[in-house]
Amino acid sequence: MKNFFLGVLATLLLLVLGGFGCLRLGLAEVRGDVPASRLEDYLMRAAVHAAVRRNAPELSNPVQPTDENLIAGGKQYRGECAGCHGAPGKQNKFPHALNPSAPQLAVVGTEYTEAQVFWVAKHGIRRTGMFANGAWDSDQELWTLAAFIKRMNNLPQHVKDELENKPKSGE
Repeated sequence: MKNFFLGVLATLLLLVLGGFGCLRLGLAEVRGDVPASRLEDYLMRAAVHAAVRRNAPELSNPVQPTDENLIAGGKQYRGECAGCHGAPGKQNKFPHALNPSAPQLAVVGTEYTEAQVFWVAKHGIRRTGMFANGAWDSDQELWTLAAFIKRMNNLPQHVKDELENKPKSGE
């Protein structure tokens, strides 16, 4: 039994050292214009989701989702986020320009809570192109943005019209 456990331990050590050696020798694919393998994509996505769930404190959003705040969040989204995540109601022209691809929030929305959206927007996601917006945006602005992102695919028509600079019906 002792030899079996030593064999398992040696195999695991060999796998770890082999993986580290592949990385150190530059054998890992790092080009941004080559899609990630399914395994790499799965592992990265799972790691990000787990880290966000673990690190983002579940706070309630201090910014109420009023029309005024949703419009402010929408304008901020348009200026800071739409280039990678797609404009509201439209898919990004180049959704795979980043590797891994940025979630197309304008099309699919998000599974994250508002607190998790706030945390991601504030701290960014390492090695994905997701900026740490907390370096230049206030918490108030980020909470306003989180309120918009969580509701962006379910906005009242007059908020959509305001964001698209369309006149309200009857004007």
